[in-house]
Amino acid sequence: MIVDVSKKILIVGLGLLGGSYARILKRFGFHVSTITKEQSSIDYAINEGIIDEGSTEIDKRIIGEADLVIFALYPHVFIEWIEKHQKLFKSGAIITDVTGVKRSVVYKIQDILRDDVEFIAAHPMAGREVSGVENSNDKMFQGANYIVTPTDKNTPDAINTCLELGRLLGFSNVTTLSPEEHDEMIGFLSQLTHCIAITLMTCNDKEDMEKFTGDSFRDLTRIARINDLMWSELFVANKDALLTQMDLFMNKFKELKLMLEAEDIDGMREMMRHSTRRRALFDKK
Repeated sequence: MIVDVSKKILIVGLGLLGGSYARILKRFGFHVSTITKEQSSIDYAINEGIIDEGSTEIDKRIIGEADLVIFALYPHVFIEWIEKHQKLFKSGAIITDVTGVKRSVVYKIQDILRDDVEFIAAHPMAGREVSGVENSNDKMFQGANYIVTPTDKNTPDAINTCLELGRLLGFSNVTTLSPEEHDEMIGFLSQLTHCIAITLMTCNDKEDMEKFTGDSFRDLTRIARINDLMWSELFVANKDALLTQMDLFMNKFKELKLMLEAEDIDGMREMMRHSTRRRALFDKK
């Protein structure tokens, strides 16, 4: 469905991700509308040619005309929105999302959603330490991963539409995982890394250290500039998977600490060599 540029696309939540989606989809010729909180975001996006129209209100016409609706909201806000306003979707509409957790969102929305509207979940593995449509761009997804998380309630057409959306947006790797596999992976690859950055940034409050740091510290703590409202919600929503990954990390950190205490040079070097081999797999090709 997505390749048909006569289809209308609605983005609910025109921030960094929603704005970046809009820029790219508008470039392909789609009619792109938005519903978002701030009129200033709509004004900016229209002036920059990012969207065709928008509203800060629940606009029945805009919602009812949309063939594809992309939700860029916090998980609990997304669920509440569906509960209150799903009656406004046109029959046959497909909805998707950018939510960073899946088990606590996908099944709940699929359970409450009308039978003639389909939710196929996705997670764009991309972001920046800034927010707002003003900081969106049409290059952010290059070299990034895009994960679609279908369930047995999804049709092949909706899954293919969501996969094609990821390809149109320019993601380098478009793949599928179950919601369970997604949350396990994200607990390690995203949430644990944010936990480490937060902890590292707050474990030593000695003054003026920013005057002496090198790039290694800046690189390792880049994601410590964090949206506390969003990430605390994501952590709790994926609590079991994240706690498992935190235990794995603390056990490995303790192993390194014990080797240092024992001055086990061979053991530390082997861990470092293993780290080097593993890190090479993550380099963007």
